[in-house]
Amino acid sequence: MKNYLTSVGIVTGILIVFVTLIQLHVAQVLVWGIFLASPILLIWMVWSVLTAPVDIPETFDEQWYQDRPDLKRKA
Repeated sequence: MKNYLTSVGIVTGILIVFVTLIQLHVAQVLVWGIFLASPILLIWMVWSVLTAPVDIPETFDEQWYQDRPDLKRKA
């Protein structure tokens, strides 16, 4: 299991629970707890995505405006 996929799934699930609890007006303490923990969860998710060992075979110059060949960079 890849760490970055796990973190994205967990944080997305917590976001769905957070929004649902707000709409149902349930557990105000839990809503505040999730709200206060959200910056830490967001930083954890961003860190795990940015540090993921994903190999990208193309370079930035090769993929520059891939959908617009008329804007392709000149070497």
